[in-house]
Amino acid sequence: MSQAFAITASRIFDGHRFHEDAALLVESGRVKAILRKADLPAGILRQEAGDALIAPGFIDLQVNGGGGVLFNNDPTVTGIRTICEAHARYGTTALMVTLITDAPEIKREAIAAGEAAAKAGEPGYLGLHLEGPHLSIARKGTHDPALIRPMSETDLDYLVEQAGRFGIPMITVAPESVTPEQVKHLVEAGYRVSLGHTDTTCAGVEAYVEAGATLVTHLFNAMSPLGNREPGLVGAALTSPILHCGLIADGFHVDPVTMKIALAAKTGPAHIFLVTDAMSTIGSDETSFDLNGRTVYRRDGRLTLADGTLAGADIDMLSCARYVHEKLDQPLEEALRMASLYPAEAIGAQTKGSLTEGQDADFVVLGPDLDIHSTWIAGNCVFAAGTEPSRAFA
Repeated sequence: MSQAFAITASRIFDGHRFHEDAALLVESGRVKAILRKADLPAGILRQEAGDALIAPGFIDLQVNGGGGVLFNNDPTVTGIRTICEAHARYGTTALMVTLITDAPEIKREAIAAGEAAAKAGEPGYLGLHLEGPHLSIARKGTHDPALIRPMSETDLDYLVEQAGRFGIPMITVAPESVTPEQVKHLVEAGYRVSLGHTDTTCAGVEAYVEAGATLVTHLFNAMSPLGNREPGLVGAALTSPILHCGLIADGFHVDPVTMKIALAAKTGPAHIFLVTDAMSTIGSDETSFDLNGRTVYRRDGRLTLADGTLAGADIDMLSCARYVHEKLDQPLEEALRMASLYPAEAIGAQTKGSLTEGQDADFVVLGPDLDIHSTWIAGNCVFAAGTEPSRAFA
């Protein structure tokens, strides 16, 4: 929608503060202003959202799949589109499509698909998050140990060559498999480097932060626990002003008491932000799916391998934000920031995560019970409750 328009609501959260009985003014896909309803220009096209809440669209930096598609199994532009479409139904307006550890040819296909999606301007697509294969086998989680390996110079050269072609590039690595010098080269090429799947010591993290690593992948999961004599990556993450930390708030991956402790401990400027680590089940009725030749089962809100190992998550970003607000007793505004502003800051997406002047008009309209009413990307309604996704994804 290129024509200027306003959407009114009883409350608008701009990423920093609430505006009561206000209107969001949008022009050419960008936020022009948040005004009092009485101050709207005469003749402006106007939509009424009644007693709804308008908030910045959610940003998810770890999405493995959705809509019945797992990116590892369908590394195509169509796969990316389906995943973005599925998550838009739950308020996510921008996401990093994640490739779990896989064979080199699958990575090449995924990067080619990411490049095509970036060139096509696929709605909701931010870039690729390459989670592996340069991880610690001891903390492999659901990653196939046969595919995990140290980063070679050939690997590094290929990644550097591809940087910038497929949107924002992000990669999860473990100090056990990657050197600080390699991290430095990745950062210089434009990658957001995240530490994860590791048993590294707290002191060992310092060299990787100095090399440019700025994120931690799914805090507490696939890493050594916080110890009384060895804080590990958890301790480094919670005390670092530089490391932004992803957190899966589904009640299965991390105990709620542990999450409360982390939220109390972590202060800015880097924050804890929400990720779903969602698999293909989101927006589908799947009961199982295949990952690297192994079956993942969907049962009672969990996704597990046959041996009980958690294999991603069966949760959407709206549900994560509601969990943080309702179960962890965080103020609503903080839960919303964890789903929008903080992930945007973590990857340097400067035009996203808030609804201040000049920002992308990516927003979600929520009911009084925080149920989804509609999702908007660049001022276009891409999903409204009770309807099929818009042609923006066609």
